Amino acid sequence: MLVRKIIFPVLILLISNFLSSQCFKDQQLQNGRVRNAYKEKESVILNMLQSKGLDINAMEIFIRAFKKEKKLEVWGRDSLHKEFVFLKEYRICRTSGQEGPKRKQGDGQIPEGFYTIDRFNPWSQFHLSLGLNYPNRSDKILSDKKHPGGDIFIHGSCVTIGCLPMTNDKIKEIYILAVEAKNNGQQYIPVHVFPVKMDGDIYLELIEKYAGDEDLLEFWRNLEEGYLYFEMNRIVPEFTVNEEGIHCF
Repeated sequence: MLVRKIIFPVLILLISNFLSSQCFKDQQLQNGRVRNAYKEKESVILNMLQSKGLDINAMEIFIRAFKKEKKLEVWGRDSLHKEFVFLKEYRICRTSGQEGPKRKQGDGQIPEGFYTIDRFNPWSQFHLSLGLNYPNRSDKILSDKKHPGGDIFIHGSCVTIGCLPMTNDKIKEIYILAVEAKNNGQQYIPVHVFPVKMDGDIYLELIEKYAGDEDLLEFWRNLEEGYLYFEMNRIVPEFTVNEEGIHCF
């Protein structure tokens, strides 16, 4: 009897979560912009995934962005693959601020760090938008305590103050991939934002440029750990954040 009392509520919760995730795509398709995106881009997405040997009905995604190179990568895997495979690279059509993390509202900076998508906005004034959970735990420790800023998105259009604009055409593909992943049950879609690709000449130039700023260099070395982990393993690293705002992998 006790086992039944414990198991039954757990089953109800699991079923509820499953049905909720399965309904997500239907909810999104109630919006005209999302329907049009699927009409224009669904075949592109299906061909892309087929060429990589991935099942759209069991797929999850991972996104990386590089500010200096103005590039955004989308990676994917399905239930048959442990490692992520590269899907497509998109150009970030405009950036604001400079190298370094966002630390205060109004500083114009694009955040740097490890985030997840926490909002889908098909009514965005920038066509379609995917919200990042800035400020994350590390940002809340290291940024301005009262006014760290917020509302950071991957979105359409080609204007930005701290966001990652992709143009209306390209955001349709990224948005569809994110919708499909969430509909498959991926609750947390990771988005890693770096100042540059952290293993090449551009990174060495960046380190030299900011040689006198030890706090910034320490922050980047911490991000570099997460970057290199994925480069070596093609698996998104797990981490905690300590009381000093440092990611512990």
